[in-house]
Amino acid sequence: MTRKALVEREKKRSDLVAKYATKRTALFSIINDSSKGDDEKFEARVALQKLPRNASPTRQRNRCALTGRPRGTFRKFGIARNKLRELALKGDVPGIVKASW
Repeated sequence: MTRKALVEREKKRSDLVAKYATKRTALFSIINDSSKGDDEKFEARVALQKLPRNASPTRQRNRCALTGRPRGTFRKFGIARNKLRELALKGDVPGIVKASW
């Protein structure tokens, strides 16, 4: 089982990403706009750098919803591979069957 502090840290990061999402998209649109001047682009870059580091969505880590495991997490289900296997063998995941050929 994963430490609860790591799971809570990820929750804080996802909250920060949601909080600053509109501001980040506005700043990126200014930076990528070719009609804007260099001064405006520079100011937008500086404002983007002043945002919290954890407001960037690339800092998030996909974790298992059941165990908090950071690796081997299936995006479609949101759970780790070993828990997915257990649930699939029990028949709790619809559409998943054990392969046999």
